[in-house]
Amino acid sequence: MILRLSDHRDGVELGPGDHIVYDVEADEAHAGAASVEGRALVWELTEKPAGNWLLRCDRVDFPPGGVAYLHTHPGPGLRVLLHGRIRIDTEGASHEYGPFEWWYETGPDPVFATASEVEDTAFVRVLVLPRGWEGKRTISYVDPADEAKPKLQRARIYLEHGV
Repeated sequence: MILRLSDHRDGVELGPGDHIVYDVEADEAHAGAASVEGRALVWELTEKPAGNWLLRCDRVDFPPGGVAYLHTHPGPGLRVLLHGRIRIDTEGASHEYGPFEWWYETGPDPVFATASEVEDTAFVRVLVLPRGWEGKRTISYVDPADEAKPKLQRARIYLEHGV
């Protein structure tokens, strides 16, 4: 894993570096130097990949019963559930996560995600992506027919930081 995640319940102050700080209360992300007084999640790049890469922080929201059909991404990432519940099926295993639990996705290994049937669900993630993916949607469906199906989840990019 080339990212390390830490949860700072009482705030954090960091200098410059290859890390992303997510301010839970303000629902905003910062690259490099940041100061957060309340709960903060920090993703730190522990191993700089060769070439031209970026760290992307984004958030994915699901309504009750939302799914992300079997898909891959062009790079690895760590996700943290903010609220709701989510089941992640990948590599022959199934795990359910609750608020502030985290999981790692490799990128190329297909994942199927199922959100809570009874409440909104959201997670924030940091992905390590080749620079060519800057500003682009990263989800790629394993079955091309899934691309045409209605999508209930919504992703929004907070920031991208070159490394």
